[in-house]
Amino acid sequence: MNTAQAKARADILKALAHPTRVLMLDALSRGDRCVNDLRGLAATSLPTISRHLDKLKKAGIVTERREGKKVIHHLACPCMLEALRCTCDVLDSVGKRRSKAGAPAAR
Repeated sequence: MNTAQAKARADILKALAHPTRVLMLDALSRGDRCVNDLRGLAATSLPTISRHLDKLKKAGIVTERREGKKVIHHLACPCMLEALRCTCDVLDSVGKRRSKAGAPAAR
């Protein structure tokens, strides 16, 4: 891997670096959604939801299509869900190490 490839990969990971965008991916894993469907995921405005979607689209993780006046968002790379599953494994591992060391586990 060269520096350009590493930067491109880091940019994709940066697109996931917000709790609202993680929630969006989780919702899209269960089917396509319009922006109004995604609005209820976080206590935020519609323009903010749209900006989060734009970051996911620019990273190539989400695509969109028009159905009349609605814009429907689709998880373009379902393999990203594996990355999210991997974060659960990391959290479990950290919790186990902390409990062995006697420190409270992160929640």
